[in-house]
Amino acid sequence: MSMTANEKRRMESLKHRYGREVAAPKRGMGHGPGGPGGGRMAKGTPKNNKATIKRLMGYLNEDKSKMMLAFFCVIVNTIASLAGSYMLRPIINTYIAPTDGSRGDVAGLAKALVVLALVYAVGVAANYAQAKVMLTVAQNALQKIRNDLFTKMQNLPVRFYDTNNNGDLMSRFTNDVDTIGQMLSNTLVQLFSGALSIVGTLFLMIYTNLYLTIVTIIMIPLMMKAGGMVARRSQKYFSAQQTSLGAVNGYIEEMISGQKVIKVFCHENVAKEEFALLNKDLRDNQIKAQFFGGIMGPVMGNLSQVNYSLTACIGGLLCIFKNFDVGGLTVFLNFSRQFSRPINEISMQVSNVFSALAGAERVFAIMDEQPEQADDADAVTLQPMTGHVELKDVTFGYTPDKVILKNISLYAKPGQKIAFVGSTGAGKTTITNLLNRFYDIQSGSITIDGVDIRHLKRDELRRNIAMVLQDTHLFTGTVRENIRYGRLDATDEEVIQAAKTASAHSFIMRLPHGYDTMLEGDGANLSQGQRQLLNIARAAISKAPILILDEATSSVDTRTEKHIEKGMDRLMADRTTFVIAHRLSTVRNANAIMVLEQGQIIERGDHEDLLAMRGRYYELYTGLKELD
Repeated sequence: MSMTANEKRRMESLKHRYGREVAAPKRGMGHGPGGPGGGRMAKGTPKNNKATIKRLMGYLNEDKSKMMLAFFCVIVNTIASLAGSYMLRPIINTYIAPTDGSRGDVAGLAKALVVLALVYAVGVAANYAQAKVMLTVAQNALQKIRNDLFTKMQNLPVRFYDTNNNGDLMSRFTNDVDTIGQMLSNTLVQLFSGALSIVGTLFLMIYTNLYLTIVTIIMIPLMMKAGGMVARRSQKYFSAQQTSLGAVNGYIEEMISGQKVIKVFCHENVAKEEFALLNKDLRDNQIKAQFFGGIMGPVMGNLSQVNYSLTACIGGLLCIFKNFDVGGLTVFLNFSRQFSRPINEISMQVSNVFSALAGAERVFAIMDEQPEQADDADAVTLQPMTGHVELKDVTFGYTPDKVILKNISLYAKPGQKIAFVGSTGAGKTTITNLLNRFYDIQSGSITIDGVDIRHLKRDELRRNIAMVLQDTHLFTGTVRENIRYGRLDATDEEVIQAAKTASAHSFIMRLPHGYDTMLEGDGANLSQGQRQLLNIARAAISKAPILILDEATSSVDTRTEKHIEKGMDRLMADRTTFVIAHRLSTVRNANAIMVLEQGQIIERGDHEDLLAMRGRYYELYTGLKELD
């Protein structure tokens, strides 16, 4: 059933959002209004098969000796198979239907069959050995690919994650890598074995009967042409299938993580309709890919049957008129089957090859992404860092054509508390992102202790900045391990003290196993407020001299907020603290409050000074005007 015009438009929109190579900006930590600009990732369609294959083979270099052993076993298996097939000729001509017209020899036949069985046994053993060795080689290569992919993703900038769909990235880790593994463990050996079998069988066919060989050779171009036509179609649809699969995974991931929002706004039916469209697109591409991948076997098989029939007919005539022996005809017919079999197998593996190449290019597209800019050669380390922060005429935009911050200047002395307030999209979170160098500024400077942060080592810079974000994130592990994430060498006593500072100790002790309670699913067994308290405790345990609180208390109730504020006051006593808050009551005791609007600081001062000005802050604080 064809889609309506409206469905086609929605399908294109969904594919653009979830299956495209430039992902929609996501609202969150990494960007401000409008989001950062998207960077293009390579599409899933294989563009350079030779380069991709060469790159994949590079992952097999360390196991060259094992691969040589596997290919040696393939050669032994092929020789055993061909030798066993040819042995039928002397067995038939000598023991079953002697060419001299004498009676058959049962005893001789038995001995010959034992030898034949031994030959085939050698082939079976060699086949078993190559399968086991090649499986090890393939898994070693996959391990290296996964390590390289994960390592690269740890080195990619925040901008990359802001502009690419999480589900599609996961699909590259799972589905695409699995298709690569299937090709490395099975397809490579089958291609080599098939090519070897074709050469060996063709040689024996020529040796057995030249006329019948010519019949078979005439059929080869027809079989190759048919296979090539199917392969070209198959390649296109397997690439589309991988892209559609990534889109479906991306949509599922987003819908599962946003399930509460979906239910609150009664979005279930729309979600089901959109998923149905993406699922239908995946189904259509899979049908086409699997059809053209699966039709290869029947097409080649039918051509093989035609070849077999012609060979049998002509061979029978040769036996009658040219004294061709029956054993030779039997062997040649067997060779005819064997000659077609590897061609069929190679043709059947084409779909796996194209699927794996499409997956490999998607994986390599991530590996080829530009990593986070390396530290300057003369980058320094500040030991110890005191936390004197200054911004001078900072201008920044996530895209060159859209400036978010305009000539921002401010300073914070060690131990001071600086607050940012203003409407959503004013640039508050963007300033904190720039402090961490998640993004680099276009002009101006940001210095810490008088050193431009672009001349500081990134790891050292971020190690000296603790963050508590509005969106909480806990890792699978114990409560103790999640708090210790802020400083891995912290003692158990320091963990408990940090929890007390964040007013989290009391609720932790009420958990089934206290600090050893396991958290799973991003802390799904805790309330939103409790998860935030653990995040605050994680920041508290850090010895970082600079602290950033981005709506840190937005998810807790007023009573809990009061307890947190007392602990946070102790926490911030010796730290330079930047606070973003919509609840203006939480920033009253700040040393300086910056009021931002449209990327500019329009008011600055402490709480009393700003109220006396009776400007924008006064309107926000007294409720005369909403923040948004």
